[in-house]
Amino acid sequence: MSGASRQAFDARIERALGDGALQKVIAEGQDYMQALIEPARAQPGWPAALDEIARVRAETLVHLDRYVEQFASNVECLGGHVFFAADAAEARRHVVDLARERDARLIVKSKSMVTEEIALNPALEAAGVEVVETDLGEFIVQLAHERPFHIVAPAIHKSLEQIRALLSAAAGHDVGGDPQAMTRYARGVLREKFFAADMGISGANFGVAATGSVVLVTNEGNGRMVTTLPRTHVVVMGVERLVPSFADLEAILEVLPRAGVGLRATAYVTAISGPRRAGEADGPQELHVVIVDNGRSAILGSKYERVLSCIRCGACLDICPVYRKIGGHAYDTVYTGPIGAVLSPLLDGLACHAELPFASSLCGACSEVCSARIPLAEMIRELREDAVEEGLASPAWGVGFEGFAAVAARPRLWSALELAALPLLRLATAAGTLLRGRGPLGAWTQDREFPAPERRSFRAWWGRASAPADGPTSRERGGG
Repeated sequence: MSGASRQAFDARIERALGDGALQKVIAEGQDYMQALIEPARAQPGWPAALDEIARVRAETLVHLDRYVEQFASNVECLGGHVFFAADAAEARRHVVDLARERDARLIVKSKSMVTEEIALNPALEAAGVEVVETDLGEFIVQLAHERPFHIVAPAIHKSLEQIRALLSAAAGHDVGGDPQAMTRYARGVLREKFFAADMGISGANFGVAATGSVVLVTNEGNGRMVTTLPRTHVVVMGVERLVPSFADLEAILEVLPRAGVGLRATAYVTAISGPRRAGEADGPQELHVVIVDNGRSAILGSKYERVLSCIRCGACLDICPVYRKIGGHAYDTVYTGPIGAVLSPLLDGLACHAELPFASSLCGACSEVCSARIPLAEMIRELREDAVEEGLASPAWGVGFEGFAAVAARPRLWSALELAALPLLRLATAAGTLLRGRGPLGAWTQDREFPAPERRSFRAWWGRASAPADGPTSRERGGG
């Protein structure tokens, strides 16, 4: 990674760590989500459901070309239009052209990560179109001119008072501090936009290849308003967001609400199969589906292919100790947390986000909770290896690990260095812990406490514990 990008990343981390209110909000959010989802994870059928999701998603990726062709054909048979976009620029250009051709002045959007990925809103606004996010969290971050902070909960980083200030500024008067009053204001504004909109844009949780249906999973009802009231509905979806059939959605629809927002069932599951037909009371006159590649096909067949199995539940963010400290905006990417540390470098190029794989403790919690059984921690480690091999990591990483390997492979040298270091560490941690240390421990202890070492090292304890009663001591066998 370049020195400039590393410095910018470090600066974002410093801002996050120095924001006490933000630290409190993220921690409370993670704790709240864990309390909600733990009962679900304890259910006997939970592991089997995750296995089924992993199977379905793997099957889809292996035969993705077939399912994409089947899905596109069925969308068109239902009266819809399909456009394949090789990259973000093509996708943006096509949607902007659709808006211009239909003289769209106002567009309402439901929550969509892929439209964030391709930077669709700025392109539409540059073309003179008003774009309104209608998911409440997205509506809030749009007013704040920010990216979503979390895959599932875009405004989780905002306190109630901050949200009140944003809504009051938009309203021109104080909307009040009661959550119901704030929601009532947002509902009133958005309802007018729904009825006045010329075009609605949504993402797609999944596309069903067998029927050509677009499936949306929402909790606020805005998705149905966006996709039925405007005369034109545009779906923007990643090419990997497919399942073979509706039966293959069963396990996903069971797990996604619980893993994403802690609910047994989501409020709305909407299946859209083509535009409005003759005799139907609602629905758009036109349906356009934009299928976006934008780097995904390059991941297929690689050692990272399974990352495309992600169902966007956000569970890895809700368990990650690094995300808990630095939050979403420190990543400076659309996809944050452990999934972002893998997906963003793969989509944009490792050189663009070489710092992200190193923003991990490699504790493995993300892999344990992943709803699609993606080995995220292993992928993060492999991306670190790639970064080192490509010369994108700090030279200190290579030197440091080569030195560590040389010492770790020589027990007597390890023991000698251990004996020399322990007295110094005990002196430095005489007060119990080391905080804001110097030298090699300086960066580590800037925001973490380094504990005082035990009286005996683990190797010494293990040597004595495992030795026969009358056998040699650990020191006699080269232990430290």
